[in-house]
Amino acid sequence: MKQTLEVWAPRAKAVEVELVDSQTRLPMTAGAEGMFHLPTAEIHGGYQLRLDGHGPLPDPRAEDVASVHGPCFLIDHAKFKWTDAGHTPAPLEGAIIYELHVGTFTPEGTFDAAAGKLQALKELGITHVELMPVATFAGQRGWGYDGTAMFAPHRAYGGVDGLKRLVNAAHALGLNIVLDVVFNHLGPTGNYLGHFGPYFHSDLHTEWGGAVVNLDGPGSHEVRRFFLDNARYWVEHFHFDGLRLDAVHALIDRSHVHLLEQLARDLKAAQWPGVLIAESDLNDARIIRGLEDQGYGMHAQWSDDLHHSLRTALTGETHGYYSDFATEPLTLVARALEEGFVYQGQLSQWRGREHGGPLGFAPLKRLLAYAQTHDQVGNDARGRRLSHITGLEKAKAAMALVMLSPMTPMLFMGEEWAASTPFLYFTDHQDPEVARATTEGRARELVGRGAAPGDVSDPQALSTFEKSKLDWSELGLPPHSETLRFTRDLIALRKRLDPDTAGKARVNGQLLSYERGPFIVAVNLGDAAVLPLPEGAWTVAVDTGASITSSSVSIGAGGFAILSM
Repeated sequence: MKQTLEVWAPRAKAVEVELVDSQTRLPMTAGAEGMFHLPTAEIHGGYQLRLDGHGPLPDPRAEDVASVHGPCFLIDHAKFKWTDAGHTPAPLEGAIIYELHVGTFTPEGTFDAAAGKLQALKELGITHVELMPVATFAGQRGWGYDGTAMFAPHRAYGGVDGLKRLVNAAHALGLNIVLDVVFNHLGPTGNYLGHFGPYFHSDLHTEWGGAVVNLDGPGSHEVRRFFLDNARYWVEHFHFDGLRLDAVHALIDRSHVHLLEQLARDLKAAQWPGVLIAESDLNDARIIRGLEDQGYGMHAQWSDDLHHSLRTALTGETHGYYSDFATEPLTLVARALEEGFVYQGQLSQWRGREHGGPLGFAPLKRLLAYAQTHDQVGNDARGRRLSHITGLEKAKAAMALVMLSPMTPMLFMGEEWAASTPFLYFTDHQDPEVARATTEGRARELVGRGAAPGDVSDPQALSTFEKSKLDWSELGLPPHSETLRFTRDLIALRKRLDPDTAGKARVNGQLLSYERGPFIVAVNLGDAAVLPLPEGAWTVAVDTGASITSSSVSIGAGGFAILSM
């Protein structure tokens, strides 16, 4: 347990720790630059803070909280007995990532229940499990991107020890585990940071409605340290093998050293061997260039261009950001497979400006490829997975292109067996005004995208959350069992590829063929077609119903083929 409780409150003249059980107030000792201190030996049970008599307020760095409003509890991390001393984080080269939401991954929705399913992921061929955010947020259920107790694992999932047991179990199986962290904004409920100091820009606001985090203004040195320490906290006390940083394009940082670069430098100095993955829509290769190449030092980033072009080609959707991929989408899929970024300085109609730049010398394996994510499934009004929209064959074809691309592939939970359950947007805000605004705002947003009002589920309804839970009993039933075998076969093919091998894509009308190493993936979105094959002894790698001869392959309408040399 830490020996001293520290609170940064530069605007306060006095800070007190209030013990919940006795209502005793313990004055903290003022130090330099707005820091206040108190030995933790004086704190018993739950506690909260008072600033100049006002409060009670939760400790911004509390490691365990009853709710986003407190009370807070001290944690002795030394009490947990880790058994993963022989585990070393694996690099992303050769990785197969699996994104999951703890609350809906299992019927129980807990860390311990998730640990019980890890063997299935190991057998599938997964190497890295990526958890959606687990820092405490308002209520019992939510996606996690509106957390406010940034250092405290969500109690509804199993709290501090439950999360440690999950990581420990993953390491026992040789799996790596990555945590999604959110540094670009905080949720609307329980966000008390502004009471303590200049954590936010008062004149700038995020797309999620809150104020922009102050990373470059007066007092930003301590604000930056708050988030940098948060990253170190998850790595040091929970043994995470990687961090995924949410929406880094929303980090407004005009400092000489960007927060991402500082994070990469700090963790490198600490000799942490794990991976940093950024989510960015900037198409800016600086994010994944090394520190030695004047980059930000992220090991990889999510890249939506392949997903967006694929989805537009397969579904015909052209609303919102898909409008940028509406013209010859198969050609854009081919460009994404070969070059990573589709937009490399062209005019984006969606943004109303020129967008992006070339990947340059950054390797394609530093981009994450996916046909589905929590965002792209959850932002559908009915939470439909790709297989629900396009049918199973086209969803499999998309998975094949992703899995055999030079990028690092990622699956979204349930995709491996084409789960019948949706993944909807759900919340549990206890504040009536926030709950009402969330329900109305969600409906307004989705109807504005073309959804029928009757298709929009109330995010506050318990049923919305319950419908989003995976049904693991499907695994033994067709077509889910066959899809699971298909996914396992695809992953096995992927592991035969050299990560540094590039591919070549060709488009002829509605037929896309992609050749990489010893494999060809051909996707036919038009009428039945015949694809001439390069010279060689090609065979069917995975049976998709295509007919092959010595020189060509015949693919039915809407079908696909996977061939190997």
